[in-house]
Amino acid sequence: MKIVVLCGGLSTERKISFSSSTKICAALRAKGHKAVLVDLFMGLEDMGEDVLANPAMLFDHLPELRSVEFDGKAPDLDAVRASRKFRSPSIFGRGVLEICSAADIVFIGLHGLNGEDGRVQAAFDLMGIPYTGSGYLGAGIGMDKIMTKELVRPQGVCTPDWHSYHGATEEDIPRMCAENPVPCVDKTPTGGSTVGVYIIKEEKDLAPAIKECLQYGSDVLIEQFIEGREFTNAVLMDRALPCVEIVPKKGGYDYQNKYQAGATEEICPGRVDAALAQKMGEMALTVHRVLGLRTYSRSDFIIDKNDNIYFLEVNTLPGMTPTSLVPQEAAAVGISYEDLCEQIVMDGLKNCGK
Repeated sequence: MKIVVLCGGLSTERKISFSSSTKICAALRAKGHKAVLVDLFMGLEDMGEDVLANPAMLFDHLPELRSVEFDGKAPDLDAVRASRKFRSPSIFGRGVLEICSAADIVFIGLHGLNGEDGRVQAAFDLMGIPYTGSGYLGAGIGMDKIMTKELVRPQGVCTPDWHSYHGATEEDIPRMCAENPVPCVDKTPTGGSTVGVYIIKEEKDLAPAIKECLQYGSDVLIEQFIEGREFTNAVLMDRALPCVEIVPKKGGYDYQNKYQAGATEEICPGRVDAALAQKMGEMALTVHRVLGLRTYSRSDFIIDKNDNIYFLEVNTLPGMTPTSLVPQEAAAVGISYEDLCEQIVMDGLKNCGK
């Protein structure tokens, strides 16, 4: 099949998207597919006018893949915008929609805003372009931590108590501080990779954290702090996979610890008894189904000292390098990385009516 692996874009997870998508593209080529890596934002502008005139030619002359490893630093998005030659307000770079239209399916390897939030999926739906993963509505809801919590708690999914604020400004900070006991967790509700997340242990740190959080947007989520062990649990084709226990070697599971090699110990299956593991898997399935997600997702949890399981958030397009969490969980049930990538493609075709 002719497959576009769509990556990059304009989010704080741009670099991580390249790392995942390069591996996905290589895996699909190893399975015999004509897979092409395409940056959503930069497009094909550096490939020459002949390619821009006929993007489909890339499927017959596959560009070489370069190994991309995460360097531990968040991208400078202003520099990315400035470097694009195509001066347009569109998130789609030159030739992106044309080559996606020429493909049999698009493997969405994007993370964060402008990819994981459903907007690209909605555009593809309108254009009749098949793609992998969840549809626009489930992706959009899953990206919003506030809306996700409001939908899943009534379905029996335990989640930390919270206050949510919409259209907040710095003038609201004193009221927000008064309404939220410390310790707590201050979050931007549409962030990813723990960007815009602040764990507050002392009252003096709450106001500065809220002010910092407002730099990402006017919506703020402040959650009850739950101390415990961190786990994640994937769903694949409406089946809960074995959970992963995440043990940072130093500090918390922050942006660098998530993606820096050797910064965390990831134990799969996680060190938890069978009954708790089953309950966690059932919670992950409930989240997946309530939000109407498709093919795969990954939910994050905390288990406290009393074995209470708390759902934190869901990832509708989780990381997909061979050592990422979902591939580790799939490997635990005998699914190789290459087979996992191909299964996601085949389910995407089925979901899009092909």
